[in-house]
Amino acid sequence: MTHPVDVHVGKRIRHRRWLVGMTQQQLAEHVGIKFQQIQKYETGANRVSASRLWDIADALEVPVSFFFEGLDAQENGQHSSVPADLMGDKEALDLVRSYYAIPENQRRRLFELARVLSDVA
Repeated sequence: MTHPVDVHVGKRIRHRRWLVGMTQQQLAEHVGIKFQQIQKYETGANRVSASRLWDIADALEVPVSFFFEGLDAQENGQHSSVPADLMGDKEALDLVRSYYAIPENQRRRLFELARVLSDVA
């Protein structure tokens, strides 16, 4: 039986890996394990030890605390306007990655356009 914290941490690993454009194989090589283990971590099937989470955080260039962000809100039943499964949505993650690939001045203009369009909806 998977623990909700393990599932949350796994989703955060997958989310960050997608954002930086890293494959499971690349992450596994950086950490020194097989990619199948990364798959198990990402689904929450296997627990990530503290030292392994430290290595994963280093490989993904985030603090260890990144993997626990949003956990309190989830436990308290708080909901945001963003769907809970956003981190598992490949299309959304591709959109974020593409957004950050746009030059900053154009990105700001796109952001303002999106803000205006969301106010109209």
